[in-house]
Amino acid sequence: MRNKFLIYCLIFLAVIFWGSSFIATKKLLAEIEPVTIIVLRLIIASVVLFVYAALTKKSFSIKLKSHLYILLLAAVASFHLWIQVTGLKFTSAANTGWIIGTAPVFIAVLGIIFFKEKIYLIQVLGIVLALAGLILLISKGDVTSIDFISTRGDLLVLASAFTWGVYSIINKKISLSYSPTLTILYLFVFMTIIIIPFNLNRENINSVINLSFSGWLMILFLGVFCSGIAYSIWSFALHVLDSGKVGAFLYFEPFVTVFAAWIVLSESITLPMIISGLIITSGVVLVNKEK
Repeated sequence: MRNKFLIYCLIFLAVIFWGSSFIATKKLLAEIEPVTIIVLRLIIASVVLFVYAALTKKSFSIKLKSHLYILLLAAVASFHLWIQVTGLKFTSAANTGWIIGTAPVFIAVLGIIFFKEKIYLIQVLGIVLALAGLILLISKGDVTSIDFISTRGDLLVLASAFTWGVYSIINKKISLSYSPTLTILYLFVFMTIIIIPFNLNRENINSVINLSFSGWLMILFLGVFCSGIAYSIWSFALHVLDSGKVGAFLYFEPFVTVFAAWIVLSESITLPMIISGLIITSGVVLVNKEK
């Protein structure tokens, strides 16, 4: 019982890191481009995971089939991160937290479409409820105000929630022969290789050289805590606990983001935003509810 409580505490810590990651990214966007943030974050996380794998004497043997699957996951995850961070340039961190929370809805819908998974009436209600909350959030209560220009940030973040659904479905249906730590390490290395060619120009290199001290602290926070440590905690938790129990902790992530955005970025918390967020969360809970 004590060990399970400790694992729950670690999972909640990972969710706090992820919920706060949008705040750090939002502040970094004032200094460097989205792709640069992603590359630096991935490099630091890869180093952390490599050191951990070496210290715990993991085998670095390569299995071609698993590597090909990880390359596919890396391509999807790279696109997911790019549109998410780019979307943050045009919307608030609080909105991002709520919208990203819809990823389980996309996972459920994609499972129904591509793998003929069963759907029940309560899950349909959850999907409709989450969609209604999204529309309310993006339109700020006025549905007629939605257009692709003023809401492009929200729409990009919504697209990133969809791509996370794609990533999760692929990850769920493939079989990998690596440990969770090595899987994530190879994933991050492949993602770095995919993304770094889009980042090699003089302007981006100069932005890294001139990055402020606080900027480097935020990069280290994203790389070490939000990627290296949080992903490792998540993989370990999925290995020892039921995935439904672990996934339920993600419901707390938007609330962490909204609170942190209010404290750190002085973003306002409005009543329509809270109502929209609660509607979205209720929908996501219903989508993931068992029969």
